[in-house]
Amino acid sequence: MAKIALFAGSFDPFTRGHEVVVEMALRLFDKVVIGVGENVAKQSLLSVEARCRLIADIYKNNNRVRVKSYSTLTGDFAREVGATVLVRGVRNTVDFEFERTIEATNRELFPELTTVLISTPAEYMHISSSMVRELLAFGRDIKEYLPQNIKIENYINRVES
Repeated sequence: MAKIALFAGSFDPFTRGHEVVVEMALRLFDKVVIGVGENVAKQSLLSVEARCRLIADIYKNNNRVRVKSYSTLTGDFAREVGATVLVRGVRNTVDFEFERTIEATNRELFPELTTVLISTPAEYMHISSSMVRELLAFGRDIKEYLPQNIKIENYINRVES
């Protein structure tokens, strides 16, 4: 039976830091499901559909990665996709404390799930989706923070006036 891990987040946008966490997870698990959730507390750059399309484009040639959106508790979604492991990326001690709290709650609610924290390599520690959104808002070039060959403008929803 395949060992399936769920890497869940808002991924707005999906960065090189996220990409490296997926690469590391693929060394440990047979399949990785990237679950794209809607975080209503954040101002979104990309729609959930656009985030899924962007991530699917990155992994279009990798049959070990699936991308799917969800709007339930992460543990319920993990059950739905057959995952037994939750993968979480950790950049620093602040991330660690936050993820540790989530892990404790998930353990109470979903005791069959194991959380694996993957440390982001030093060269990606400073990259966050919120930082990328802010740089973009100020007109800065963000391509070095995104996976190779991803042009964010191809995914931003444009409203016609």
